[in-house]
Amino acid sequence: MRNRWHLPLVKGSFLALILSVSGTSFVLSSQQVAAQQAKSTFPDVPSNYWARPFIKPLAEKGIVTGYPNGMFRPKQKVDRDEFAAMIRQAFNRQTIANKNIPSGSAFKDVPQGYWAERPIQEAYETGFMKDFPGNQFRPQQPLTKVQAIVDLMKGLNLNYDRPVATSQAASRAVPANQRPRAKNRLIFPLASTVLMQPLLPVISRQQKPTPAKTVPQTTAAKSTAKTKISALEFVKSYYKDADRIPKDAVDAVAAATQANIVVNYPDARVLNPNELLSRGSATALIHQALVNQKQIKPLSDKAAVKYIPQSPRP
Repeated sequence: MRNRWHLPLVKGSFLALILSVSGTSFVLSSQQVAAQQAKSTFPDVPSNYWARPFIKPLAEKGIVTGYPNGMFRPKQKVDRDEFAAMIRQAFNRQTIANKNIPSGSAFKDVPQGYWAERPIQEAYETGFMKDFPGNQFRPQQPLTKVQAIVDLMKGLNLNYDRPVATSQAASRAVPANQRPRAKNRLIFPLASTVLMQPLLPVISRQQKPTPAKTVPQTTAAKSTAKTKISALEFVKSYYKDADRIPKDAVDAVAAATQANIVVNYPDARVLNPNELLSRGSATALIHQALVNQKQIKPLSDKAAVKYIPQSPRP
């Protein structure tokens, strides 16, 4: 019976290349790798492919690589072990204390010698990826898009900063003959006095003041009302399918949206949170996370930028 931990040749070759920084032997020669990174192109990632502007700069830096046959396979689904390997290549983070992971694997389903043992350990220690009950990591479990977003927000320690919505009730204009006399201004609350002061007539000492009616408090300008926008309200203002976001992921999606990390193809306003994460989408998310961390420059390609959700117009 085939060893359940045996990795297919193609995937093993690709991921051995990813893990070369930890001492794993190259599957491709250094000349092949240099040539691939120099051109940063893949036959299955043409110039008009939506994710190419995200893939190219990361390939140039060796954060993502292709397979031995030169393909990138942007539509192939990403398992948790591969995402851990991508995170390890992209981010240099300090280990979070109190994880208490000993040398070697601490997960029952990640035996010592497993190809992604080290990336999984580091992705967990640095706070990017969680474990599961029963001391499991589930390395070969496919990752959804929203799960990847949650992992990135957790590892980067980015939280939703609730913006404040300001609304001011429109007050009726007060007729000139009903404005209060200057000497009676103190009967109004301070906030109302400040708002109304530019409207107060200038009365000379020689001029006899015109009798005026007291303006009811309700006609004075009301104070500005401020309310904080909840994460759910925020994502609803961006995404047509916000109701499909798991409740425990709403804050993370809101934080990622604020940080310009979310990338949605083909419609920026459709998140598709529960779709399985593809290599192209994973690369796009990591690219934007690196931009947020000021490790790479923002995209200048307008065709690709349109897939990054922008603040909706009022």
